[in-house]
Amino acid sequence: MSQYETLLVSTKDGVCTVTLNRPDVYNALNEQMKKELNDAMKALEKDAGVRCVVLRGAGDRAFCSGQDLKEHSGRENKRSLRQSLETMYNPLIRKIRAVEKPVVAMINGVAAGAGMSIALACDMRIMADTARMIEVFIRIGLVPDSGSHWFLPRLVGMARAFEYAALGQDISAAEAERVGLVNKVVPAAELEAATMELADRLAKAPTKAIGLIKRTLNKALSSDLDTLLEYEAVIQEIASGTEDHREGVTAFLEKRPARFRGQ
Repeated sequence: MSQYETLLVSTKDGVCTVTLNRPDVYNALNEQMKKELNDAMKALEKDAGVRCVVLRGAGDRAFCSGQDLKEHSGRENKRSLRQSLETMYNPLIRKIRAVEKPVVAMINGVAAGAGMSIALACDMRIMADTARMIEVFIRIGLVPDSGSHWFLPRLVGMARAFEYAALGQDISAAEAERVGLVNKVVPAAELEAATMELADRLAKAPTKAIGLIKRTLNKALSSDLDTLLEYEAVIQEIASGTEDHREGVTAFLEKRPARFRGQ
């Protein structure tokens, strides 16, 4: 994978760690980082050696504080937020949801604005007990974007989603876990170990089946039961043709742990 200016990307034992690397500005998203994140996700999707992705922020203060507001301040030509969303943010959110590999957000510090949206787009979220989430848009007279209007009510319900979006209050790690915004909260000192333990488990799982689960869950959010039952039958037929399924059955019959290869 090519080198990036704003990201650190490394892969070990099937786990690719993508680190947002602008800690001096709370890993805020500038144009370069947005472009590189989109490029990195495209590359990860094609890389057969990557079986799980971990998104994290550099340093201990922030996962991602959202858009870098200083980047465009003072410019004569006002930046089009619609254009920025349509060309950079929205493709990134779509790719995180569409890539048929598990994506885990390691929330080591503040996740605000689009940074919170990126975290919500991931399949699982592990959060440090010192971290916080903020739908910060309302504080500058904007509305949540990058998918937050879609993710929030599905995770926490309509009333709570409105509360977070309209009030823009800090959401503590304890509250985030209680209402279902994150899967698990751990002490900050244990965050990396806990995240990598989960990522390693996912990387050793049958990757094709996990990708099909992700695809089906995405469809389930907009399907009725009959449609979903028919879709599950199609997806199960695909899963049954994978090498990992054959290995799983063989391992079961031989009474040994399965050795999945992600194929």
